[in-house]
Amino acid sequence: MRSNRIFQFCSLGEIPQDMKYAGEATRLEIGDGNTIREFCTFNLGTVQDGGVTRLGNHNWIMAYVHLAHDCQIGDHTIFANNAQLAGHVLVGDHAILGGFTVVHQFCQIGAHVITGMGTILLQDIPPYVTASGNPAAPHGINSEGLKRRGFSGDAVTAIKRAYKTLYKSGLPLEEAKAAVLAQADTHPELHLLADFLGGSQRGIIR
Repeated sequence: MRSNRIFQFCSLGEIPQDMKYAGEATRLEIGDGNTIREFCTFNLGTVQDGGVTRLGNHNWIMAYVHLAHDCQIGDHTIFANNAQLAGHVLVGDHAILGGFTVVHQFCQIGAHVITGMGTILLQDIPPYVTASGNPAAPHGINSEGLKRRGFSGDAVTAIKRAYKTLYKSGLPLEEAKAAVLAQADTHPELHLLADFLGGSQRGIIR
C-alpha cells in the first residue's frame, strides 16, 4: 500500500456488518495511489466469499463512502460522496458512481460505467453504460468518458451500436446478447461487454 492519501475519521478494515461473521481471519486490501476522503468505511471480507474486500489502484473515493464486506473495486474509479455498496459488489475499472448511489448486494458494475446522483441499483450495469434513477435505468453510453480515455471514434460508434442492440432493438435478451457477441468479432472493445453479459448473475438493468 503506497502513496495513498487517507483523510480523517475513516474506518478501514473493521469487522463486517454481517451476522454470519464469527471472527475469522479475513482482510481488506488497498492498492496504491488512492485518495480516501473523510468518514469512509471499508469492511473486512468474509469466509462466505473470498475472504477479501479489495480496493485497486488510483481510485478517488469521496467522503462517507461505504464498501461492505467482499466488495471488489478495480482501478481508476471515482465514488462521489455517500456512494454505498452492500456486500459482494464488483466494480470495474474507470467506473464513476454519482453521489448517493446505492448498490444492492451481489451486483456488478461494468468498466467505464457512470451513474447519476441518487441512483438505486438492484441489478447489474453492463460496461460503458450511463444509468440513473430508482430503480436504475439505462440512458445511453458514457461517450465523453470513453473519448477522454482514448477510445477511437470507430470504437465509440461500435459501442453505441451494441448499446442499441441491447436496449433499443426490441430483441429478447438472449438474442441481443448473441448479437453483441457477433459484433465483438470485428470490434475487440465489445468483448468486455459480451463477457460481462455472459457472466451476469442478477440480470442487467433494462
